[in-house]
Amino acid sequence: MVIGAFFNAVGDELLKIIVKADKNNIKDLLNIDDSWDLKKYNKVKDILKNYNFDIDINKIDLYELKNILERNREFLLRLLENPILLEHEDFTELLLAVFHLADELQKRENLDNLPKEDLEHLKNDILRVYKMLVIQWINYLIHLKENYPYLYSLCVRANPFNKKSVIIGKK
Repeated sequence: MVIGAFFNAVGDELLKIIVKADKNNIKDLLNIDDSWDLKKYNKVKDILKNYNFDIDINKIDLYELKNILERNREFLLRLLENPILLEHEDFTELLLAVFHLADELQKRENLDNLPKEDLEHLKNDILRVYKMLVIQWINYLIHLKENYPYLYSLCVRANPFNKKSVIIGKK
């Protein structure tokens, strides 16, 4: 449930920001609904291993990203302190990548008119987070589907990859 807390507090917001800048068709790939089974999830995970993650850095609101990470810094630190995460090395790697991105953004007071080199560096940091975030999100959904169908239902209805997601009016 620690991973669930992460997605509820920070992860879903990060995905919503970054997916707006995705240059490929990840939204089509992750148009998840209640019919998805473990076989479908594993097929998508295999596709994601070779997916060409790419973003247009100019479509990312760097100030929004910075604010989300600054606002949640204490929460993220508490997650890192949690001994349960020792069992989840991939998730710990994601948290470290998120902290690095937060530090990069925080060190730059003015995010307007950054030099090309800085934008490229931030793009690489965001891509690192994005790749790990998507895989962790899929793994989290699989866990919920198998163990907590009521939580799974909410996550599918709030899918950050689907602009047409509707939470209200569904079971």
